[in-house]
Amino acid sequence: MPIKASGPFKQRSSVEKARSPFKTALQKQEEREEKRMALLHAAAEMFNAQGFHATSLDDVAASLGISKPTIYHYLGNKEQVLFECLTIGLDQLFTAADKARTEIGTGMDRLRIFLTNYFFINIDDFGRCVILSGDDTLSSEGVKNLRAMKRRVDTALRALIIEGIDDGSITAVDPKITAFTLAGAMAWPARWYSKSGPTPPDAMAAQIVDSLMMGLAPR
Repeated sequence: MPIKASGPFKQRSSVEKARSPFKTALQKQEEREEKRMALLHAAAEMFNAQGFHATSLDDVAASLGISKPTIYHYLGNKEQVLFECLTIGLDQLFTAADKARTEIGTGMDRLRIFLTNYFFINIDDFGRCVILSGDDTLSSEGVKNLRAMKRRVDTALRALIIEGIDDGSITAVDPKITAFTLAGAMAWPARWYSKSGPTPPDAMAAQIVDSLMMGLAPR
């Protein structure tokens, strides 16, 4: 007959085993990503407020109460930090355009959805960073990669415009010129709009997008 363990040798239950003080690989990965995103948000805020050249990694580290080597550990040097911020901002725009194309409605309806999201992305940390950071902040290789990502967004925007032209909800326009015009109009709020101002974001987005849509409506 087997002897039941007791005292300090008593076998732990399955519930007790689940309470291990050691983190799983997934938990470690999630914790690392959480810390990495906190660093990127802090960096983007400071780049936007002070400019890339006037911001040091020491400044970013101090804002979070950590050491500069911690930033190197999670992200790399200052250009790599900036490039990560820009990549997130542009990925958000591309994802928004891709999602808009799955929405039900006319091409004009889908373009309106994308431009509305475009506004919200551009007034947030990473989107604003894309607008406020010039090419002189990156190496030649970084500029090349950044422009390739921007072309992706431009192509997605043109596709939405073309869909509207094809279904008659958007007047016959040059998709290239129109995409440049819309992107330019949506970029400017990143420079002047303040969330603490008198007009809430939803209302501001609606006013801007409505104005743009009126110019594209069929005559």
